[in-house]
Amino acid sequence: MIKRPQLNECAEYYHGYIREAPEGDVFEILRRQLEETQKLLTNLSDQQADYRYAPGKWSLKEVLAHLLDGERVFGFRAFWFARNNSSSLPSMEQDDFVKFGKFDQRSLKDLLAEYDHVRRSNIILFRSFDEEVLNRRGVASGCEFTVRTFPFIIAGHERHHLGVLREKYLPHINVY
Repeated sequence: MIKRPQLNECAEYYHGYIREAPEGDVFEILRRQLEETQKLLTNLSDQQADYRYAPGKWSLKEVLAHLLDGERVFGFRAFWFARNNSSSLPSMEQDDFVKFGKFDQRSLKDLLAEYDHVRRSNIILFRSFDEEVLNRRGVASGCEFTVRTFPFIIAGHERHHLGVLREKYLPHINVY
């Protein structure tokens, strides 16, 4: 079980995500979130998943793709720092990632399958880290992080966006 990181182990921007990550075994939390997200979205049609709650806002597919992008970036940062690489990593410009990802051209089924594979891969990666590796530090977006922060950031980030989906998207596409 990974000990919950202290807030001084990452950039202030991510403190909210760490706080939002549920208490408990982060591996089990990530596994349950995977099931929850799949269950929540798997029966939607592509037309429903193209829904935007306001002009200029991301579609539901784009929100899922943003979770997927975050999963990849945070997993890579954990991998990079775990391997003790001293090179700093760049920022992730989420709006550009979504803009150039062309996610509305993909099926929801395809996005969910990709999300499933990336999440499972990250869980396996995170489980491979011992305490020494979890305490390693690296720089991303000009800020220092420990390896241990990333599973918690992923869990809190997903919890945040699932709340947005439940509040602003799903009630308007006849899911409930």
